[in-house]
Amino acid sequence: MERATTCCFTGHRPNKLPWRDDETDPRCTALKEAIRRELEKAYDRGYRHFICGMAQGCDLYFCEAAQALRDCRPGVTVEAAIPCESQADKWPQPDRERYERLVGLCDFETMVQRNYDRGCMLRRNRYMVDHSSLLIAAFDGSGGGTLYTATYALKHGVEVEVIDL
Repeated sequence: MERATTCCFTGHRPNKLPWRDDETDPRCTALKEAIRRELEKAYDRGYRHFICGMAQGCDLYFCEAAQALRDCRPGVTVEAAIPCESQADKWPQPDRERYERLVGLCDFETMVQRNYDRGCMLRRNRYMVDHSSLLIAAFDGSGGGTLYTATYALKHGVEVEVIDL
């Protein structure tokens, strides 16, 4: 994939979202719609490859939206960037099933490293940014992995589009 036409995503996990796991909450529905609109805009600008970090929460919303875009637009590919083999092992069963289904529907799967360690999530985030020219961030301004990834992207000349939470 060409970096110039690749877009990646960062966003919060459910514990940092005001609605937590309640995807029926109108704020969650609005975020999913905002992600869909940002993907459409990226597509209209020539982006065709979308990399998803596959974490719970916003990452999975992005993956679902990217796969839906692929289903209705020509030339779209979706990549699952997985930090380690055990990423979803301790998740609740419904989340693990959703994750496995979404990974299975991706066009590409990149395992950043085999075993979990403290840095594997950050390495996954750097992998995504290093292979993209656009980062879409669903972000509330708080510290953590989303802030780290957006800051890393800006330092490396990657355009960042923020969806405010």
